[in-house]
Amino acid sequence: MEYFLHTFDNGIRLVHKPDKSPVAHLGIIVQTGSRDERDHEHGMAHFIEHLIFKGTKKRKAWHILSRLDDVGGEINAYTNREETCVYAAFLKQDYQRTIELIYDITFNPVFPEKEVQREKNVIIDEIMSYNDTPSELIFDEFEEMVFKGNPLGKSILGTKKSLKKFSRTDIINFLNDNYYTPEMIICSVGDIHFDKLVKLTSRYFNSLPEKPRKRIRFSPDHYVPEKKIIHRKTHHVHCIIGNIGYNYHDNRRTALHLVNNILGGPGMNSRLNMSLREKNGFSYNVESHYIPYSDTGLVTVYFGCDKDKYDKSMQLVFKELEKLRKNSLGTLQLSKAKKQVLGHLAINSESREHLMLSMGKSILLFNKFDDLNEIRKKIDAVKVSDILEITNEVFLPDRLSVLSYS
Repeated sequence: MEYFLHTFDNGIRLVHKPDKSPVAHLGIIVQTGSRDERDHEHGMAHFIEHLIFKGTKKRKAWHILSRLDDVGGEINAYTNREETCVYAAFLKQDYQRTIELIYDITFNPVFPEKEVQREKNVIIDEIMSYNDTPSELIFDEFEEMVFKGNPLGKSILGTKKSLKKFSRTDIINFLNDNYYTPEMIICSVGDIHFDKLVKLTSRYFNSLPEKPRKRIRFSPDHYVPEKKIIHRKTHHVHCIIGNIGYNYHDNRRTALHLVNNILGGPGMNSRLNMSLREKNGFSYNVESHYIPYSDTGLVTVYFGCDKDKYDKSMQLVFKELEKLRKNSLGTLQLSKAKKQVLGHLAINSESREHLMLSMGKSILLFNKFDDLNEIRKKIDAVKVSDILEITNEVFLPDRLSVLSYS
């Protein structure tokens, strides 16, 4: 796949893939997330993501929202544990408008005091809504259990208590301490000549002074498996079973993605879905996830079921895990699993927004982006023995943690 890469004097990188669509996509990804927060900053990265839309040195909140809305574009943002991203979709003739807007809200926010207080209430309402959704809340509580004592295990949203203590000074200090130019990537997919894109982005982003990382991220301590039941007033039982997984830079990551897809990926024919839902009707929602981080990872199995189906559902989950550990995949099974993963990746790549974000994140982490052919080579290289080795490490019963809401 053809893409172009440029590095500005201050370390910010720009990656672009030409595309003939009339709609373009552009964003900036900053390698700062909730795991970069100190104890008194819990929820700060996400809070800032909200506040950058509330006013800059030259724009009020209304002007920010209208800048792309007026020309039919859309702007959005997200925060996760290791990154913050601002991104937009727009007509290709509005590249300059979009670049200037993203630069302005990312690097010139003023955090008006009234907006700071108002947005605290908005996020507190978001926290309350999240707490009312056990199927989502349990994932955060599981990560807190697995990464105990590390910011990686804390909720991205923060808490009511932590949010209420934030001051404008705290916000500015967090930005100054955590936004590093070599850990920023501008990513673009659209119909614009790369030289012109470099010139447009340079006009704004190249003026920023270089700022290398100073604050150190602390890796999670030694993982200790734990089993916990939390009694909540829920109709269903919600359960997560999991273990730490491989980080972004581990060569076994591709094989673990393949294992996850076989076990409980998006396909309706995943082993867990076939066992718990299709064959037995115990669970409407059963899935597995593999989330890699820069220095660790997490593998989970989630299901929700009626309380009288919980024990049987647990037995079925552990039965499927045991099959993966003890029974080698046949040649045909492995071939089908590889084709399915490649199909999912190809379909996802058809989304230009998804492609833009994936490309940006890959350049940010590895300074390269693998196209489907390169990914196919990595997937084709996975052997049956690799699957067995990984499943016997990751899904060893003594290494699994369990969290249940009942």
